[in-house]
Amino acid sequence: MIENLRIEPDDLTGEAVLALLQLHLDEMQQWSPACKVHAMPAERLREPDVLFFSAWDGETLAGCGAIKHLDAHHGELKSMRAAPDYRGKGVGKAILLRLLEEASTRGYKRVSLETGRPEPFQAAHALYRAHDFAECPPFGDYVSDDFSLCMTKEL
Repeated sequence: MIENLRIEPDDLTGEAVLALLQLHLDEMQQWSPACKVHAMPAERLREPDVLFFSAWDGETLAGCGAIKHLDAHHGELKSMRAAPDYRGKGVGKAILLRLLEEASTRGYKRVSLETGRPEPFQAAHALYRAHDFAECPPFGDYVSDDFSLCMTKEL
């Protein structure tokens, strides 16, 4: 775990944040069929129903994540991403814990997410399962199938 990791709300205007989001979108398009890319571009992440966070190691961007308001009792995790040099160093866990804290503050009863099933997504599955997320039926407009996996955690 990185000492003194700073996780704060972000307005998605910084060059480093936009570059990490572009990497995220590029990887999702590389690893996913076009109809299964649900990653949000920066413009969508700036909308009022989403709260976006960036994680900083000093002046270096270590990762990001967001929570989207679905209804009074349900939030969705979006744009969870550790910067390449920070993968496997606890950044994803720290961001996840901060997003779960935000969900609790909002009074959500559960938090859900959609991700892929193939190998590139396995590290994410392990992180979510380690924090009591379990596979669930699709929510919103998602469809669980051979590619997509929906997970949820009761709070």
